Amino acid sequence: MSASQIPPATAVPGDDVPTLLVKIFGKDRPGITAGLFDTLAAYSVDVVDIEQMVTRGRITLCALVTAPSAAQGSTGTSEGDLRATVHSWAESLNLEAEIISGLGDNRPRGTGRSHVTVLGHPLTAETAAAIAAAITATGGNIDRIFRLAKYPVTAVEFAVSGAATEALRSVLAPEAARLGVDVAVVAAGLQRRAQRLVVMDVDSTLIQDEVIELFAAHAGCETKVAEVTAAAMRGELDFEQSLHARVELLGGLDASVVEAVRKEVRLTPGARTLVRTLKRLGYQVGVVSGGFTQVTDALQEELGLDFASANTLEIVDGKLTGRVTGDIVDRAGKARLLREFAQQAGVPLAQTVAIGDGANDLDMLNTAGLGVAFNAKPVVREAAHTAVNVPFLDTVLYLLGITREEVEAADTLVG
Repeated sequence: MSASQIPPATAVPGDDVPTLLVKIFGKDRPGITAGLFDTLAAYSVDVVDIEQMVTRGRITLCALVTAPSAAQGSTGTSEGDLRATVHSWAESLNLEAEIISGLGDNRPRGTGRSHVTVLGHPLTAETAAAIAAAITATGGNIDRIFRLAKYPVTAVEFAVSGAATEALRSVLAPEAARLGVDVAVVAAGLQRRAQRLVVMDVDSTLIQDEVIELFAAHAGCETKVAEVTAAAMRGELDFEQSLHARVELLGGLDASVVEAVRKEVRLTPGARTLVRTLKRLGYQVGVVSGGFTQVTDALQEELGLDFASANTLEIVDGKLTGRVTGDIVDRAGKARLLREFAQQAGVPLAQTVAIGDGANDLDMLNTAGLGVAFNAKPVVREAAHTAVNVPFLDTVLYLLGITREEVEAADTLVG
């Protein structure tokens, strides 16, 4: 039968077509779904909608079907017979059944659809209530709630309709800060599952350390480097001035220090899982750093990153000269590199994700389709699209709608 031959009322019931919502509750076991539809099949009903969930071994199965009509012919096909049969079947399996009469399909969802992801460690009832109330206050309706992960944090996703994404974000961001949880709001649509590019800062994001401080420790100038960093934080020096001032203190160090620093670098918890999962799911991953290629090149090889860019320490005759070579990767440079990586990857900027912690990441975070502040300074958290304030970098996966089960499934893939 061609599409043009499908009766309209059968394909999409109108508002005046009688329908039944069949709800089944009870202890889950194999065969319940098949058994319900075998029972309904005897009444020649059409399936309009299905939803099923299992929580702690208890199943909730809902089926919206067209109502049978006695006008179909013989006896035994009426709505009353269907009700009796379904209740009898459910009782035989120690399940509960509820059947509600109505007309047509689900009511149309409001315009504007978003995914609201909440990360809690733990996720309290107070938090769930406050988030739900805030969504309602924007005029949004919660269509569905789904758990993405139970560890290392509890992550749940609300599918919301009827409110603009930006409006939801503006209301939920301060509420999340008040509650001490992380909330991300992204627009729903096919683009969420499309190929993406994820670009990260390195120091205090992909890794736990500040690389220049590791070098400074070998040069015995940690205090001086910290003083220059503090001056930059006070706005007395811009990033480039600060970088040159700090690198100058490293002059004279033997080049063998590079290998020593590489060994001291500590990946952030969840960093390997984040990169490995993204790569196995077909994403492209890169890093941009105000640190040094002597470290980022090694990270690129170790983690299989697609892109990497950073500053380069000048080495002459086996010694650090106290200078950097080439273009400086600063705040504006990070945003520029994100654009370049996206162009090389063939990914539109709207499909990019940037992750960072410092003020020099802000341009990059605001350029990306989704900017994630990871354990960031307050000014960065306030400016980014969303923030993650738990110490596990792989929780960013949940903001992309990737479940813990999918993370574990990706680990079974080769490559």
